[in-house]
Amino acid sequence: MSSPTLNYVPCADASGGTRRMAYWLWGDAQSPHTVVCVHGLTRQGRDFDVLARALAARSTQPLRVVCPDVVGRGRSDALADPMAYQITTYAADMLQLLGHLHAQSPIATLDWVGTSMGGLIGMAIAGANVPLPVTVRRLVLNDVGPVIQWQALQRIGAYLGAPARFESVQQAADAMWAVSRGFGPHTPQQWLALSEAMVKPLPEGGYALHYDPAIAVPFRAMKEEEALEGQAALWALFDNIRARTLLLRGADSDLLSRETADEMTRRGPRATLVEFAGVGHAPTLVADDQVDAVASFLLEPSSSPDEKPGRGTD
Repeated sequence: MSSPTLNYVPCADASGGTRRMAYWLWGDAQSPHTVVCVHGLTRQGRDFDVLARALAARSTQPLRVVCPDVVGRGRSDALADPMAYQITTYAADMLQLLGHLHAQSPIATLDWVGTSMGGLIGMAIAGANVPLPVTVRRLVLNDVGPVIQWQALQRIGAYLGAPARFESVQQAADAMWAVSRGFGPHTPQQWLALSEAMVKPLPEGGYALHYDPAIAVPFRAMKEEEALEGQAALWALFDNIRARTLLLRGADSDLLSRETADEMTRRGPRATLVEFAGVGHAPTLVADDQVDAVASFLLEPSSSPDEKPGRGTD
């Protein structure tokens, strides 16, 4: 499959209504083995095109790879209340997505790949007592953990939600590259491919960023003291994870420190740590070595009884 199909799932809104969350589907829609890939704060589901294509091609069994656009991003609806752009909202949406997928074709094996924000959502899904179709078998946390460096949040907040209009996709790609050098080396073709889904055409011509600028409202309202207080809750989630866990880190990351990464290898699921030289926050899972690390981890046959597909709530 050279391109994914676009699908939607209705999600309950805090106001009592419903909104649509978009998701991109790769591989076999009927496969009992489902891999959910969730993007970072300002990104969208097409970030995983290279990885999803590789997983579907390399798997010896049918595989369903699902890449949602988190609410307020990509093709998903925006929220009426900006302060609802929170991990709790995103995790609730993912539970509805999993229920929707399970109803379409039962999930027997569930894996999760989460970049930055998507990893925090994955920690909430895998580490909290929530009603899953099956428990998460394998979890990939891409450059994120329970401790997030405050200076990285300040860096992101400096450009998050800033108004922008571009005359072309290439101009948008150039502007995004200026604030995304931490992603590491990319060819011009790779970066343009990552950038195409990051913009949307405007009625009057030109392009704007694909996400609701209001996602910046709760982000900028957060204080350093609140971030520090949230670490205990995140560690509790991490310590409760039973999935086999792979932790990816850009060796130059300013968001996930080496000290936090090392601690994540010693507690909770005792994650296996893989670092990528010359990369900061966050690996885009486009380079061959990054794709290989994730694909090898997810597609390796289960060798432990603990990794048998979990029993959830239908």
